[in-house]
Amino acid sequence: MTDTAVPGTARPAATSGPAARPTRVRYSVIALIFLITSINYADRATFSIAGSAASAELGLSPVQMGYILSAFAWAYVLAQVPGGLLLDKFGTKRVYAVAIATWSLFTATQGFVGLGFVGLVPGLSVLATLFCLRFLVGVAEAPSFPGNARIVAAWFPGAERGTASAIFNSAQYFSLVAFAPLMGWLVHSFGWRSVFYVMGVLGLLATGVFLAYIHSPIRHPQINAAELAHIEAGGGLIRMEEAVAVRAPSFTWTNIRQLLANRMLVGIYLGQYCINVLTYFFVTWFPIYLVKERGFDIMHAGFAAAAPALCGFAGGLVGGYVSDLLLRRTGSIDIARKGPLLVGMLLASLIIACVFVRSEWLIITLMAVAFFGKGVASLGWAVVSDVAPKELAGLTSGVFNMFGNVAGIVTPIVIGYIVAATGSFDWALVFVGAHCLLTIVAYFGIVGPIRRVELAK
Repeated sequence: MTDTAVPGTARPAATSGPAARPTRVRYSVIALIFLITSINYADRATFSIAGSAASAELGLSPVQMGYILSAFAWAYVLAQVPGGLLLDKFGTKRVYAVAIATWSLFTATQGFVGLGFVGLVPGLSVLATLFCLRFLVGVAEAPSFPGNARIVAAWFPGAERGTASAIFNSAQYFSLVAFAPLMGWLVHSFGWRSVFYVMGVLGLLATGVFLAYIHSPIRHPQINAAELAHIEAGGGLIRMEEAVAVRAPSFTWTNIRQLLANRMLVGIYLGQYCINVLTYFFVTWFPIYLVKERGFDIMHAGFAAAAPALCGFAGGLVGGYVSDLLLRRTGSIDIARKGPLLVGMLLASLIIACVFVRSEWLIITLMAVAFFGKGVASLGWAVVSDVAPKELAGLTSGVFNMFGNVAGIVTPIVIGYIVAATGSFDWALVFVGAHCLLTIVAYFGIVGPIRRVELAK
């Protein structure tokens, strides 16, 4: 969202006075971010859909699969703070566009593994190559969610941020609603490699759309003065991107210490880690669980995975809407953010009940309820927009996402070892469900009152 013109000289396209009807450009912006985030999550899930066929062809064990599935998160975690710094230094538009194009290229490249010129040595070499490519996808995707948070902070007043954040966050579910059946069909009809080729091309197309439409609020050619005034009056940081060129460096050890020493932020970081345990089970092992534990074929697993994903998507929208509604009616940010989280995580913990049932339709129903609850509770990014110091929006978001995505390292590996040791997913489901309950402990026992952090001078 950085442009080359001198800050302060740009004018909205329509400035017909304060009585003019506000445009609604911010809704188009969040719709595009939702689409790009859907592709983002689909690229993370490519190997979970293609994994059964790929593991059979490439001779990969469950433990090796666990490491491959975790490779994305190792890089994603390590690159969060650098990604946030790049956003603060160079602006959202430039960094985000490069990120989309780069992760799409690395996604497409995974389709060539094992063909003779990628991964020449069988076994370990194929394993190492897949790990490295998914690692590089994680590096490239690191700025995406901090970038989303910056876009929401710039484009939306406080009373709309819960819904806006829920919209882009719910893309993680919609991505599997839209893409899991497609990827399952591609594996069934054209082989597992086609999944990576198709998703890579879609990402490159999305890069062009992003560059054409995403701008800073005060530089967007379609916005008018009335919408700008509405956003700014509600606390939207409409000039966030304009100070990029002159802003002091956001990464200092003093700033990092302040973020890590704040009890409220630490509780929020822990809560996001726990919520993401469920997320990463869903985007890594869940389709494999349906195939290996429940006997689905790969195409039916793709469609079955879409049902809980659709419920998660609906839950995300419901959670965001209810959160903003509670904020308008009560004026309490704590009630607005923590209320839906409590209800949602209690519902999500029902995933443990899948251990005790065998009926396929009941398994999918329980998963659907669990992911609906997870969607309702997924307000972490709205909370970050509420509490991040104004000077450190990118860095705060990067630290938050770094802690949250440690779950992407832990979850696939732990589940891989559990399945290898027990031959079953039962204890894996208990592991996931326990983290839903721990999320409640984090927000109600550690976070305390939700307030914007003020940096010490």
